[in-house]
Amino acid sequence: MSTRRQLFPFAALSASYFAHIGFFNPYLPLWLKELGFSLIAIAVLTSVQSATRLFAPYLWGSLSDRTGERVRLLRYGATAALLFSLGLWFDAGGVVLFVVLLLMFSHTSGMMPMSEAALAHLVSQGGAFDARRYGRVRLWGSMGFLVTVVAAGLWFERFGLVHFPAWTLGTLAAVALSAWLLPDFREPAHATQDAASVWPVLRQPPVRWFFAAVFFHVLAHIFIYVFLSLYLDSLGYSKTVIGLLWALSVVIEIAWFFTQSRWLPRFSLSGWLVLAAALMSLRMALTAGLPLVWPVLLLAQALHAITFAAHHTVCIALLSHHFPGRLRGRGQALYTVVGYGLPGVVGGLAGGLLSSAFGLASVFWLSSACAAVACLCALRARALQPTSAAAG
Repeated sequence: MSTRRQLFPFAALSASYFAHIGFFNPYLPLWLKELGFSLIAIAVLTSVQSATRLFAPYLWGSLSDRTGERVRLLRYGATAALLFSLGLWFDAGGVVLFVVLLLMFSHTSGMMPMSEAALAHLVSQGGAFDARRYGRVRLWGSMGFLVTVVAAGLWFERFGLVHFPAWTLGTLAAVALSAWLLPDFREPAHATQDAASVWPVLRQPPVRWFFAAVFFHVLAHIFIYVFLSLYLDSLGYSKTVIGLLWALSVVIEIAWFFTQSRWLPRFSLSGWLVLAAALMSLRMALTAGLPLVWPVLLLAQALHAITFAAHHTVCIALLSHHFPGRLRGRGQALYTVVGYGLPGVVGGLAGGLLSSAFGLASVFWLSSACAAVACLCALRARALQPTSAAAG
């Protein structure tokens, strides 16, 4: 019971953070489109979030490892992002908007890695990753995402996107409140010489192939975050339907997180990486080739249970194995940098250029190809992974 009480504040932070993401990421491209930005400009502005993930998570993660002040850093980041979001209320052009987004995301992009690192000792049983306990926390993030992606779709359909800055302010206020409600504990600080110990881990072949698989898998997913709403909008889907299609994938995601302890033991962790990448390639091919066939589009969205939820849990479990104890803050940060920073920048910019030249469907064909590459990398990681680690 005490463990449940300890997990609750992290569940609240996850719910509020992903509630913010749930409205912000799907509708930011549509808001920018309404403001009159071109596809390339939209791609650049939506890539700012990913660009901050190239440096911010590792800086925050390293600082939290060395000071042990993960909770205080979470509170600072959430409060600063809330204040910077006020800049979205001013119509000052693309450059100012770029700076505002840069400042916001520099403070929010390190929050989940620090939260995951702080949570790690609570979701372990005898030093082993507990998928059931982790899933019970993470599903609240999915529920937060679900609520806002549907509610925002209905709101924007009726009232327009003029209220986008207000939604940003409100959801970030909830994030800040949740961060301040976290238990005020401090982990033992670690000496600066420990920082060098992360490199021997990265030199291990299974770890390198794992990160390569993560890079290409998330690159395939980035095209969904940046271009799916624009793609569906161009095909004539209403904002309400777009929100419901996003919501379907999240409902499936919640069901997975709630029941994942039943399914994960059926394959090794590295085997799940292979399966998730293979299904991701199929999902994107269906989205690109048959987007107007309802059953096919619904199936593609339903595959989110494996292509995102299972993939994410497996990655967290493998990170817990490869980066234990004093390395976990930097391990989580590296996952964010390699898995979300680099793919986000590459995917956003490449997708903008590709969609401008060949149309939005071409982006999802490229996504399918990237997932196929991720599958090959995951197969290589599986072949090199020691049996004990591969099994989780």
